[in-house]
Amino acid sequence: MQGVIKSYDPSTGDGVVVRDTDMSEHDLAPDALEGSVFRMLRQGQRVVFDLDDNQRASRLRLGSEVDMGTPGQ
Repeated sequence: MQGVIKSYDPSTGDGVVVRDTDMSEHDLAPDALEGSVFRMLRQGQRVVFDLDDNQRASRLRLGSEVDMGTPGQ
């Protein structure tokens, strides 16, 4: 799924992602950035993510133009 970073605290790793489809908010899982290209997140940054069993955002990654649903792609 796709969303936007609402908040992120680099010192604690806590953050919130807002899902595009229904504007639901999901906390970041403790391992959300493990194995990703992200070292830091910024407010408003677009990401693709999965939800873990606790409905937390995990496996954050960059999306391609197709993943992000860019018009004309």
